[in-house]
Amino acid sequence: MDTLNQVAQLVLMLSILVVLHEFGHYITAKMFKVRVEKFYLFMDAGFSLIKKKIGETEWGIGWLPLGGYVKLSGMIDESMDTEQMKSEPQPYEFRSKPAWQRLIIMLGGIIVNILLAWLIFTVVYSTYGKTYVSTEVMQKNGLVFGETGHKVGFKDGDRIVEADGKFQKSFNRMTLDVLLGDKVVVERDGKRVDVNLSDENKALILETEGRDFMHPWIKSATVDSVAPGSGAAKGGLKVGDKIRTVNGKEQRYLSQMSEEAFKHKKGFINIGIERNGQPMTLNVPVDSIGKVGINQVAEGLEHYKITEHYSFFGAIPAAITESYDLIIYNIKQFKLILRPSTGAYKQVTSVVGIATKLPTTWDWEFFWNFTALFSIGLAFMNILPIPGLDGGHAIFTIAEMITGRKLSDKAAGIVQTVGMVILLSLMALVFGKDIYQLIVG
Repeated sequence: MDTLNQVAQLVLMLSILVVLHEFGHYITAKMFKVRVEKFYLFMDAGFSLIKKKIGETEWGIGWLPLGGYVKLSGMIDESMDTEQMKSEPQPYEFRSKPAWQRLIIMLGGIIVNILLAWLIFTVVYSTYGKTYVSTEVMQKNGLVFGETGHKVGFKDGDRIVEADGKFQKSFNRMTLDVLLGDKVVVERDGKRVDVNLSDENKALILETEGRDFMHPWIKSATVDSVAPGSGAAKGGLKVGDKIRTVNGKEQRYLSQMSEEAFKHKKGFINIGIERNGQPMTLNVPVDSIGKVGINQVAEGLEHYKITEHYSFFGAIPAAITESYDLIIYNIKQFKLILRPSTGAYKQVTSVVGIATKLPTTWDWEFFWNFTALFSIGLAFMNILPIPGLDGGHAIFTIAEMITGRKLSDKAAGIVQTVGMVILLSLMALVFGKDIYQLIVG
């Protein structure tokens, strides 16, 4: 049931985002009187699950859940249909329209995704409020770091003052700012100290602990879930156990166990627990990727959360700011991925990886927040100037507007083919990585 809930959330999220993204292309195409031959949720490679022709457009649902598309007359797109390009251009075809109209059609989906995120955040903030983990409260007594944090220059007790000149009130965002920034300033023993993170330092953090490399001091942590068949299950750990020690050391932060497990792949770690008031020590197997298969919750963590409440009209500017911030974060993360020395490219995930991170119980507040975040991510991904994506089409259209020279149909076909090969290859690699990690994990 837990997995079904995750899959259901993912399918609903993708359906909403894909349909509205493609609707952005559809409505702008209709504005400029371009014929829309197909409108599909998911890909119909070979056959479709459902289809019905209404007017000039075939509406359907494909069997392959990899996005969706609208097929415009007179355009070489995901369908790779080049036959119609051999005939004389017709007034209702995409290729017959002025460059500025074609550009608006290409950007229609991206614009809708951004507007959708803005709308969702507005409704969520005015309904539930904006909830985040407070940086000030989390580091009130200083932060504690694992072995990796110490290696890259942090010390237990440090408080993050700013990352690249900015203090972030959300602790999750502050952690991200530290990983994406180049210069971090901490307060240490009453003094400001610079911590400069090199690409190699970031690679070390991402490879070992990721965003969990810094934590507040914890007094106690409780086992929240145990994966069936995992080392934790085989070693006797149960939900409700209080973790006291890991390999003989007092557990002071949540990633401490992950850190020890990573160092003992295919081996064992000793975990000291308290169960029903009785102390116990368990010998727990570690799998080949350095995991034991439990989730822990620090006691009192809910007290670190702050909720800001907004009226509907007050939520509008807050939603605009949040949408803008997410676009900036996408840009920063993409720049990090393009620097191979950081190893950030290894963290890129597919919908399989995303599904495993969704909650196992249905939470509408989380669902809508995540959908808005994903909508911004989809907009950013599509605007990249890569052949096969909206941004690829747009960049050639902009070049045409500047130079007055249009890409030939033959060249456009080649560019689209190359782009699709690159995108499908990248998707195969990312999907393969996530499926492998899911099976091994």
